[in-house]
Amino acid sequence: MHNDKELQEYRDLLKTPTHFEEGFDWKTIVGAVFIGFLMMPGSMYLQLVIGQGIGPAARWVTIILFAEIAKRSYTELKQQEIFLLYYMAGAALASPFSGLLWQQYLVQSDAARMLGLTEYIPTWIAPAAGSESLLERTFFHRDWLIPILLLVGAQIVQRIDHFGLGYALYRITSDVEKLPFPMAPVGALGTMALAESTEEKQASWKWRVFSVGGVIGLAFGSVYVLLPAVSGLIFTEPIRLIPIPWIELTPYTEKILPAVATGIQFDLGLFFIGMVLPFWAVIGGLIGIIITFMANPVLYEHGILHRWHPGMETVETVFANNFDFYMSFSIGLGLAIGFIGIYYVVKSFRGEHAKQRESWSKLFQPPEGRGDINFWVSIAIYVFSTLAYVGMSLLLVPNFPWIFFLLYGFIYTPVISYITARMEGIAGQFVSLPLVREASFIAGAKFFGYQGIEIWYAPIPIHNYGEATVHFREIELTGTSIRGIIKAELVVFPVVMVASLLFSQFIWQLAPIPSSSYPYAQELWHLQALNTLLMQTSTLEGNSLFFQALSAPIVTGGIGLGLVLYAVLNTLGLPVLLVYGVVRGLGQSTPHGFILEVAGALIGRYFFQKKYGAMWRQYAPVLLAGFSCGMGLTGMFAMGCTLILKSLGKMAY
Repeated sequence: MHNDKELQEYRDLLKTPTHFEEGFDWKTIVGAVFIGFLMMPGSMYLQLVIGQGIGPAARWVTIILFAEIAKRSYTELKQQEIFLLYYMAGAALASPFSGLLWQQYLVQSDAARMLGLTEYIPTWIAPAAGSESLLERTFFHRDWLIPILLLVGAQIVQRIDHFGLGYALYRITSDVEKLPFPMAPVGALGTMALAESTEEKQASWKWRVFSVGGVIGLAFGSVYVLLPAVSGLIFTEPIRLIPIPWIELTPYTEKILPAVATGIQFDLGLFFIGMVLPFWAVIGGLIGIIITFMANPVLYEHGILHRWHPGMETVETVFANNFDFYMSFSIGLGLAIGFIGIYYVVKSFRGEHAKQRESWSKLFQPPEGRGDINFWVSIAIYVFSTLAYVGMSLLLVPNFPWIFFLLYGFIYTPVISYITARMEGIAGQFVSLPLVREASFIAGAKFFGYQGIEIWYAPIPIHNYGEATVHFREIELTGTSIRGIIKAELVVFPVVMVASLLFSQFIWQLAPIPSSSYPYAQELWHLQALNTLLMQTSTLEGNSLFFQALSAPIVTGGIGLGLVLYAVLNTLGLPVLLVYGVVRGLGQSTPHGFILEVAGALIGRYFFQKKYGAMWRQYAPVLLAGFSCGMGLTGMFAMGCTLILKSLGKMAY
């Protein structure tokens, strides 16, 4: 892989510190309670209302509030304390019981009824349709006992597993092979903006840039989130000056662009994300989408996209196109990217990089003070967690061939995880081989006689731990000891589990999910359910809809086109991330947010980078952090107004 200037810029953003601290104290414990019982409900509510784009806001809201409390207590938050708050807020964002809200919808969904799968969905993920608990919208019912116990058990294993193979691969790729991990500094920079003393803030750019982003976030959030929420409490219909999630344009462009989903998403956060993402990755994605816009009308004219018809909107168009062409084509593109990643990993061992690797003794001599755990302990954790996943899967799906579970956990997972860890370390790219899990399920059905869809919901041990290496590198760059992370996990886990259950119940009681009270879920959950359940029909007896949608020639064409396109662009010496962006952008997606994302990338590169030079790379993530904080503050205020007033209204009756 040729030396890429843009990747080098990211590599040089931060240097590895020499001093580490745990950052775990009473503030961290208070922070865990605060996150679980004040931040989590806001995060869950906003996710249902406007989607996942607001996710990081909860982290910045937590940090900024604790920083202000510390200031008024005549103290300062250390960089490591701030990172632990950031880390714990991330754990709370992935509210475990939010998954049960999705599962209760799935068993009652129109998609399950349309595909004839309602009776096949196992009761150990959610009570059967028609259950009293679903009618009353409550988790505190005996029908939910097994799903909740299974969820808690899987979460315990998952948190332990966090320090298993992912940590071992971090030690190999970062300590032994000294890979640069070009995207890790971007994640570490934002938290460090708030970790300066008062004197440093007066002379530093970080706090000023963060404040500018915060003010913009407050202003935009007031219109995008706060106004609809508050007006909906006063009037019969909320006032939305900016449509959520997008303005639908597909019916207006269908004559010019048949079978193309069009629209505009006005989430300003996408603009700032475009500034932070590698420029050529964004441009590559745009090129891929433009090619898709040109290809879809041609595919429609030739009868390939035959399920689309005039009058369809975005959700229906995307699903129809996926069924006819893009599911198979995206599988081929994903395989092409996976093969490219494997090729470069093999090549890197044969080139100069392999000669420069340090002795493997570094595994047992980590930097002093970093709080590392023994390498073999991390391997033992991986073996234990994998066997736990195997045991749970055998218990839940006893008629599925057990040999697949062992192959997942001890063959496929370590191989793909190491390939991904090296690609993340070299080029900041995630590697995934699509449909490995799905293909094995289908093989189990075809050759071993398995029939049913329970296997799709089982906690099988097929994971890709490569991305975890980037998170551990971010921890290292902030000077945080891993022992502090372990202590934070022990404190935050029980708080998050209890709070997640209570607030999932509370939000579900306020209104059915999805419904008009949660517009994002109402708009997109149907499409997600259709795509999810379509795949699951492949392990049922009869003429599966999945096999109707899967086309071997299209898959092969996707592989061929991806490999040829990559070879041509790479031969021309174009940036590595442009190549990945083009291949990724060729898959069917909702392109509505790309306009703002590309605008952010262009303005960032051709205005701000020219004005501020190389420092713009450091400004951009801090600006995004500030914007997320401002959006989060308005979102939390809107959530508070909504939940309190709706609760009072519910109590009145």
